[in-house]
Amino acid sequence: MDQPKTPRLLARFTRGALRHGMRIVTHGVVGGLLALLIVGVVVLEKRPDLQVWHEADLDEEFTADSEVASFADYLELEDRLFEQLEKQVYDEVPADQRHSLNRYSRDSRADPSRWPRNWNRSYELSSDTAVAGALLLHGLSDSPYSMRTLAERLHAEGLHVLVLRVPGHGTAPVGLVDVDWEDMAAAVQIGVRHLRDEVADAPLYAVGYSNGGALAVQYALSALEDDTLPSLDGLVLLSPEIGISRLAALATWQEWLGHLLGLGKLSWSSILLEYDPFKYGSFAINGGKLAHELTIEIQNRIGRVAAAGGLDRFPPLIAFQSIVDATVTAPALVKNLFERLPAGEHELVLFDVNRTAQISSLLNHNPTAWVDSMLENRKLLFGLTAITNEGPHSERVVVRHRAPGARVATSTPLDLRWPKDVYSLSHVALPFPPDDPVYGGPNAAESPGIQLGNVALRGERGALLISASDQLRLRWNPFHSYLLDRTVEFVLRSRTLEDRAAR
Repeated sequence: MDQPKTPRLLARFTRGALRHGMRIVTHGVVGGLLALLIVGVVVLEKRPDLQVWHEADLDEEFTADSEVASFADYLELEDRLFEQLEKQVYDEVPADQRHSLNRYSRDSRADPSRWPRNWNRSYELSSDTAVAGALLLHGLSDSPYSMRTLAERLHAEGLHVLVLRVPGHGTAPVGLVDVDWEDMAAAVQIGVRHLRDEVADAPLYAVGYSNGGALAVQYALSALEDDTLPSLDGLVLLSPEIGISRLAALATWQEWLGHLLGLGKLSWSSILLEYDPFKYGSFAINGGKLAHELTIEIQNRIGRVAAAGGLDRFPPLIAFQSIVDATVTAPALVKNLFERLPAGEHELVLFDVNRTAQISSLLNHNPTAWVDSMLENRKLLFGLTAITNEGPHSERVVVRHRAPGARVATSTPLDLRWPKDVYSLSHVALPFPPDDPVYGGPNAAESPGIQLGNVALRGERGALLISASDQLRLRWNPFHSYLLDRTVEFVLRSRTLEDRAAR
């Protein structure tokens, strides 16, 4: 009589054992994750202490809600912001932090005031008879200094140039803690409207580097949806921030936890020495978050504009990109922008790796096969150009170009070559010429302060305040003259066409 109960008892026992086992596993997993979280917080809290440049309350910064109606208003607010920076940061630097490498220590080698102009601020190069207008936008954690050479060349060619200090930048790393991409986009709109008033009916361009490139694309798409915004006649993009790692967004948990526990260091992905006069060393978690949000905004806008049939009005663009880039990858730029645009006057210029046999064997990832496949792709709807070695054993470079629909790529010699011991460009290198006084190479011009582009100190690891990886990262572009010439050619093409038509 008891035998039929046995299977039911066994099943009941099995279910209970499984539930108990699952509770043990769940508790173990949760406990393990909690332990990892605690260890992570402890490690992050052991980083260097936050300083006044990480914690100052610079509330005179522009936001999308600021009562600013013109670029003149923007500059007045910027004046107050930099006065605040002097009082809350420079005046409050503790004695033990006043040394020759601290940009916030007055008269140090990294103090921006050593330069004839404070290149951390917005500036304008006007022209009474401008052939065009250009708004130049720097990158994330960067400053208007990075656009200096481009601005001066474009101005020399007859353009009215405005180099905008994007909100959150040029002051102290704390500026990136609370800024949103919408604040940046609102500032860009002010800059474009100002330029349109200054140059009347002349062509209008946006030139953007890294995050500035993303802001330029976002504005161009916004103008397609909002006819109250002045339209652009073209875009020039340098290492544009189009598609970045999702890890930037996932890191926001760290910032949230820091707010919850009152641990300020958790709002920072890096806390470093501020030795660069025109770029932050420390990086706020919020910076990566807003960059990710901006790239998502761009993808969503492309989708909306495409659905409305408006992408054929997207302005012509030329983009310059290193195929070795730790921030934005060339395939992501192609997938997330170029392949989403209809056929038009668009061109992607790729700076290849140095293909000499001595260097290629040392690369842990060699992207040359991808470049070659792109140059052989007859289905591309945009022009593709690669600056690459003329041969596997030559440091001289050529321009390989495939026009949309062309059967073969052409090859043209370029009177430039790879410098000795340089294997690739980098994300930070593109805007700077080899003779830049701050970031240039062996032939850099004399700097009134620190020179960072040709530092390669040797000794024991871990002994220096500036890491070996930062020292060895290429900060200047050996092919910068080509980039300048192509940019000028691009922005003056409408004038050239008008001249031809007149003749």
